[in-house]
Amino acid sequence: MSTTELELTVEVAAPPETIFRAMSDWERQSEWIFGTTVSVVSGDGRSVGSEIDARTFGVSDRMRITRWDPPHAVEVLHLGRVVRGTGVFAVRGSRFVWSERLDVPFFYPLVKPVFVLLLQRSLQRFARFAEEYR
Repeated sequence: MSTTELELTVEVAAPPETIFRAMSDWERQSEWIFGTTVSVVSGDGRSVGSEIDARTFGVSDRMRITRWDPPHAVEVLHLGRVVRGTGVFAVRGSRFVWSERLDVPFFYPLVKPVFVLLLQRSLQRFARFAEEYR
């Protein structure tokens, strides 16, 4: 395993409170993250200690919320076998920022370009999702 860091941002034409609510609406993340469904598996999904499970193309990514700071940030600890590390979903003004520090398997360099492309496209979808969020 090796460690990689990743940070992607997207401008969103919505107030910070709306961006935060949209990014932390776990069950609706499938509307903007390619190939992913998310469910709350422990707690309320809106407080420290809650756990969520994101399944992306069948791979489970279980996360524990370690910081809940509306409308600024949610920090998570990835608990899975495949995905381990930390993540931050943050709102900085009119920008949504997705940061990860992950322990990745040996084959990650081979799939990184596709992974990053899918995340970039997902963030573009997120901007539209958040701008229309109700």
